[in-house]
Amino acid sequence: MKENTCCFIGHKTIKETEKLKAKLNETIEKLIVDKNVGTFLFGSKSRFNNLCYEVVSELKQNHPHIKRIYVRAEYPYISEHYKDYLLESYEDTYYPEKILNSGRATYVERNYEMIDKSHYCIVYYDEENAPSTRKSGTKIALDYAIRKQKHIIVLPTEITNV
Repeated sequence: MKENTCCFIGHKTIKETEKLKAKLNETIEKLIVDKNVGTFLFGSKSRFNNLCYEVVSELKQNHPHIKRIYVRAEYPYISEHYKDYLLESYEDTYYPEKILNSGRATYVERNYEMIDKSHYCIVYYDEENAPSTRKSGTKIALDYAIRKQKHIIVLPTEITNV
C-alpha cells in the first residue's frame, strides 16, 4: 500500500484547548492507522504548527516509522551545523527550489508546496480571528487545497472534506 502524506496549515495564534489537542491526536492517529499516512510536513511560525508537531511527536512513540519533515520558507542554503540541529527534531528538512525569489509570497508558495505534496491537509482556520486588513495566508492555503481537491480536515470548526 502506498504511503500517504499530510501537511499542517494554520494561524499564528490559535485558541488552544485540550479538546483541540484531543481532536488532533484522534485525527492524526486515524490518518496513520486507517489512511497509511507516514509522512508529515511542517512549516513554521504558527502555534498550530507547533501543536501539531507536539502531537505527531507523541504519536511517533507508538508509530516509530512516521517521518516529520520541516519544509523551510527561509534559508535556502543551510550549514551542516544548522541541518544537524534541525535533524534533532525532524527526520528531514528541505527548501523548495521553486520558492526561491518569491519575495513576500514565500510563505504562500511554501504552503502550496506542502499542499501539492500531501494527500491530506489539516487546517486550523478561524474566520473570526483571521486578519481583517489583509487576506489570511491560512485562507489562501485553504482555498488552494480545495481547488486541488485535497482531503481537508478543518479545525476548530471540524468541517471535514475527506
